[in-house]
Amino acid sequence: MFASIDVMMNSDGVSSVHGGEFAHLPDNITVLEGDRVTLRCRIDEEVTHKAWLNRSNILFTGTDKWSLDKRVTLANSNNSDFSIHIDEVQITDEGPYTCSFQANNKPRIAHVYLIVQVPARIVNISKNVSVNEGENVNLYCLAVGRPEPTVTWKDQKYDEENGGLSDLTPTDGLVSDGEFLDITEIKRQQAEDYECITNNGVASPDRRKVKVTVNYPPLITDMKNMPAHLGKTAILRCEAMAVPPASFDWFKDDHRPVESDNTLRIKNEKTRSLLLFTNVTERHFGNYTCFASNRLGASNASMLLFRPGAIQGRGAGLHAGMSVSVWVSLAALLLLKL
Repeated sequence: MFASIDVMMNSDGVSSVHGGEFAHLPDNITVLEGDRVTLRCRIDEEVTHKAWLNRSNILFTGTDKWSLDKRVTLANSNNSDFSIHIDEVQITDEGPYTCSFQANNKPRIAHVYLIVQVPARIVNISKNVSVNEGENVNLYCLAVGRPEPTVTWKDQKYDEENGGLSDLTPTDGLVSDGEFLDITEIKRQQAEDYECITNNGVASPDRRKVKVTVNYPPLITDMKNMPAHLGKTAILRCEAMAVPPASFDWFKDDHRPVESDNTLRIKNEKTRSLLLFTNVTERHFGNYTCFASNRLGASNASMLLFRPGAIQGRGAGLHAGMSVSVWVSLAALLLLKL
């Protein structure tokens, strides 16, 4: 990018000093850090001496360079144009600049104030976190920029549910305004990506995300009794929501763990376990218990595989119909996994 300004100096004294009195306040020029700026001093009368100064530091007197900064160079030095370049502008370059010359034995001075802006940028942010449900979460997002940037936290799930629509108001999905986001006694529904956005109007906002994982024990959500015909196929399903994902075990009436054979197969997926009967026989009918567990706890549910028309003596249910012996087996399994 390239920015150029004119600090016009003429015999009318529009931007000049007469007898030490300013005709008006200094002009301002705004430039981005890293850009190049040209300070141009136009002259329309005969000049005997001329100089560019930054605060009290002399940069150039005529064509003689006084500044040791290699980024500052002379662009033009003639009867009508006395200009300098500043390459790769830095924050330290901000401040007042003065073009001074003497014409007709009278001093002429014009001022410009260089403002250096820096796009907002996130310099430090919380790492992804994993917590247990009910714990407190404290996130931070630190940003720098000139002018001072704003920092907001947004609910990423909200934006995704709304398709990232651009016509949402600035407060849509807003979780917290400021560098810190505190969530007290977090719930599993609050597990998601939280986005930190910093902006100061200089360039596009800077965005970073923090993934918050909420761990909780298994909760079996899908189980029901299933009818089955001899010689046919059948499926018993056990679905459990849990973070980390649950591991599954199956028990039958005699409380021995169910194992796969040529007529029965156990298929475990991320959130559910299936009992797949490929050829139902009399021995398959009965009460089955699904046991879902992770390091935070366990849940179980019982369900029947029954012959159509048979009376269901026991219905499907959570924590139902379990004897002392099966609880001992389940407890032993859980201890082994922990």
